[in-house]
Amino acid sequence: MKNLYIMGSAGSGKTAMAVGLALKFKQEGLKVAYFKPVGTSSTTAHGDEDAILMKELLAMSAPVEVISPTTASPFYLSRGNRSAELLATIKKAYDEVSQGADIVIIDSAIFPHIMGTLGLDAPSLALEFKASVLYLINIKNDYSLDQAMFFNHYIQNKGVPLLGNIFTHVPRPIQAKIEGVYKPLLHDLGLRTLGIVPKVRELANPSVAQVFELLGGELLTGEGNLDLLVEDIMVGAMTIESALGYMRRSNNKLFITGGDRPDIALAALETSTSCIILTGGLYPDVKVISRAAEKKVPVILVHYDTYNAIERLSELSGRITVNNKESINKAVENVERYCDWQGILQSLK
Repeated sequence: MKNLYIMGSAGSGKTAMAVGLALKFKQEGLKVAYFKPVGTSSTTAHGDEDAILMKELLAMSAPVEVISPTTASPFYLSRGNRSAELLATIKKAYDEVSQGADIVIIDSAIFPHIMGTLGLDAPSLALEFKASVLYLINIKNDYSLDQAMFFNHYIQNKGVPLLGNIFTHVPRPIQAKIEGVYKPLLHDLGLRTLGIVPKVRELANPSVAQVFELLGGELLTGEGNLDLLVEDIMVGAMTIESALGYMRRSNNKLFITGGDRPDIALAALETSTSCIILTGGLYPDVKVISRAAEKKVPVILVHYDTYNAIERLSELSGRITVNNKESINKAVENVERYCDWQGILQSLK
């Protein structure tokens, strides 16, 4: 049995890659299992969403709470040092999940360093499970590559086999730079580029429902349009005159502003807007709710400030659900067309 650990930062498409590789390996006649040792605390009681998805896709018999046996929140250390207890829980769950599998795809937490204080970060767990690592790079600028190289070197210094890197959610303008600059740089460092996956709307962009789940708060209007996709995030902290030009250029945006700015919220509603987030717990002017209802745009009121709302949204990315066949098929297609999945499989063997 072989273990493939998929790592990357929040929004790098780890779930889509796990789906695509797992189903592709299944097509090759292999029995594939999925394991997520450190899941994400959910606003529902059903467990980690990725574990739920992969349990269904792979017809796994293990319960969701075994497929993803522990969770981390930003304040997980409040309960003290439980590293030995948590590691024992993770290892016991892995033993159950991996029974009879040819390949176990292990998914990291939202960031590879999560639970590093307890020695349960993704590279440390990869060493524990003798897993090979596939690192996903969600490239935005040169700093993104710096971050990826930092983790690449850390993984290698831990003594964990690193298969290579895959660039994900790549916008078309950056593709040439990846081919001409980033890929040769990785090659010079002895690192393989195993794929360059273009940005796909269905996989990269979250829905308003996911925003609502992540932020919580109160849904003031737009209950029937929570499936709208968010392609951009814009903060309305300027004058209307300054903001209008940006608003018009930003399509299907998530617009964040204070509840005390009805003027700018109304202006946003006259442009391509998927959702409005009102911060500070301030209820808006009735005109905002009335116009949003006419436009069928969801409005969510949250009780924390704009900075904290944006910080929480950094964890946001598109999500695949078991009923979304289009996204599942697209994940498999991306692996087939843009990734060296044969090379990954051969390295594991």
